[in-house]
Amino acid sequence: MSTRREFLNEVTALTGLTAAASLAMLPDSLFGPETAAALQPDARRRMPEPAHSSEFTLPPLPYPPDALEPFIDTETMRIHHGRHHAAYVAGLNAALKGLREARMSNDYSNIQQLSRLLAFHAGGYYNHIIFWNNMAPAGKGDAQPDSPLSRALARDFGSPAKFRAHFSAAAAAVEGNGWAVLGYHPALRRLLVMTLMNQQDLATVGLVPLLMCDVWEHAYYLKYQNRRVDYISEWWNVVNWRDVSERYEAALSTRRGDRR
Repeated sequence: MSTRREFLNEVTALTGLTAAASLAMLPDSLFGPETAAALQPDARRRMPEPAHSSEFTLPPLPYPPDALEPFIDTETMRIHHGRHHAAYVAGLNAALKGLREARMSNDYSNIQQLSRLLAFHAGGYYNHIIFWNNMAPAGKGDAQPDSPLSRALARDFGSPAKFRAHFSAAAAAVEGNGWAVLGYHPALRRLLVMTLMNQQDLATVGLVPLLMCDVWEHAYYLKYQNRRVDYISEWWNVVNWRDVSERYEAALSTRRGDRR
C-alpha cells in the first residue's frame, strides 16, 4: 500500500502534463460556519490525512464560502472548492491507484501517462490547500510590522511594495492557466517569485511555496470576467499574511535542519 511518504516522493520526482477530470459537486454541508475554526494556526498548518493509506479527501475551507466577499464572491468559492479542488482530489487518488496497480501487475505500459496525471493532480490538490489558507476575511490576516517576512521582502525585492508590484505583474502575465508563487529556496537562501503553468509546469526544484495566487479563469471569471488584473488587485485585500509568515518561518527552520 502507498504511504504518505511514498506519495510525496513520487510527486517530487515527477513533472509534466495535461489532464481532464470530471467535476462532481460536493454537499453544501461541507461549507458550514464551523469551518471558521480551521483559521487557528495549528489547524492551518496541518495537512489533511488520507482516509486510509491510499486515499485523500477534500479538506474543508478554513472559513465559510462567503467570508471573502466582496473581493471573491461566494459562488466562485463554492464552485472552485466544491468542484475544481474536488476534481484534483479524485484525480490524485485515481493516479495513485493506477500506479499501485502497475506495481502489483508489473505492467508499466502506461507509466508515462500515470506519472503525468500524478504530477498534475497532486499539484492541484496541494496548491489549492495553500491558496485557501493564504487567504482570510479582510482585516483578519494583516501583515505584522517588522516581521522576519517583511524584512526578507525588503532584502530580496527592495521593499514589500516592490515585491507586491513584482508579484502582481508576474500573476497578470501568466499565459493561459496557472499560478503566481512567492517561495523560499533554502539552498539559494532567498525569496523568489515564480509562475506555474497549469498546476506544476516550470516549478523550481527545492522552492518552498509561501504565497500562491490562482489565476486559472475559474478562480475569478464569474465576478471579474476577463479582467484578471482587477482580480489580482482585489485579491491582495484578503491575503492572510499571518499564514504566509508562518510558512516562511517554517521554511527557515527546515534550512537550519529543524525537522519538527
